[in-house]
Amino acid sequence: MKKITILISLALIFLISFSLISLAEDFDLDVDSTILIEADTGQVLYEKNSQEKLPPASITKIMTLLIAMEKIENGKIALDDEITISRYAESMGGSQIFLSANTRVKLEDLLKAISIASANDASVAVAEAIAGTYSNFVNMMNKKAKELGMESTHFVNSTGLPAENGEHYSTAADIAKMSKELVKHPLIFKWSTIWVDYLNLPNRKAMLVNTNKLINKYPGMDGLKTGHTNDAGFCLASTAQKEDMRLITVVLNADTEKEREELTIKLLDYGFNNFSKMRLVNKGEKIQSIKVPEAKETITSGVIADELDVVVKRGSENALKTVIEINQPIKPPIKKGEVIGRKKIIYDDKTINYVNILAAEDIEKANIFIRIWRSFVNWIGSWLKKI
Repeated sequence: MKKITILISLALIFLISFSLISLAEDFDLDVDSTILIEADTGQVLYEKNSQEKLPPASITKIMTLLIAMEKIENGKIALDDEITISRYAESMGGSQIFLSANTRVKLEDLLKAISIASANDASVAVAEAIAGTYSNFVNMMNKKAKELGMESTHFVNSTGLPAENGEHYSTAADIAKMSKELVKHPLIFKWSTIWVDYLNLPNRKAMLVNTNKLINKYPGMDGLKTGHTNDAGFCLASTAQKEDMRLITVVLNADTEKEREELTIKLLDYGFNNFSKMRLVNKGEKIQSIKVPEAKETITSGVIADELDVVVKRGSENALKTVIEINQPIKPPIKKGEVIGRKKIIYDDKTINYVNILAAEDIEKANIFIRIWRSFVNWIGSWLKKI
């Protein structure tokens, strides 16, 4: 299908999930698998072996928390709900707060225990409360992963505890995708920023200490989730914000806790020091003079569907250009709000991102007599040019 292409002088970019174009050319880390993205646009600023399937350990709990956040926001569960702890939840090993079976604990306290202390028993209790059965919740996790485009991820539990035959796996790129979704829910930061806290459980107090020590070390760090098993090594999915830019990093299979922290700091420093984010156009911008030959009115207008943000390497702002592409031919009738084209952002001859252009009004099809008359007029015009 042919397209009409109009070059525009402004430098624009649209926020869509996960452009796979890395803008890093002069930065490298000695790491098994990692990725650095900007949270709003999803632009990849640096990656290394980010598609390698690896055990994610307790970073798995990002998906557990994401599903919980969505259920809270749509009213399916509430923070004040009291959850009955099952014997299965009680039996979890690894990081835990030693919940007792048949006791009742508020959902908010369980989510706090997951976010701060990476509690496996709390993770299972939340899963069972949301889905009825643990297996149902794991199915929900895998369904959500598919919805997010996490094509190289498979969950067999909500905790990240080791699974047989390597059936529980993800990638740095996929983890960044679910992290990007989780940070859209501000409630998570209520807990992920806490360093030390205490829970009043039915039979005792439980002390919670944040497993992410960078909360106290790195300016702007406010999440997100650590992980460690013998198979997975030391893992960390982190997020930090400075001014209007939020970055997300994922480090997998580091040798030590110190190494995963050092790598994360290097990634964040690289991102904040070398990139800037710009809002260059707002939702609703008009695109004028769009030709629709078969319409009742042959000229119409479009409207930009969303804000256009761009994250660029500092000093390279002038290297950006945009292209407006209108679908051709546009076949009326078209309803207001239908997609009729897109605005693409070009950097280094590559399309970084794009935003849809929507019809600003209903476009009616011209009747047969008008179309015949227009064809006749066009034929006459072409004939006159030849003589």
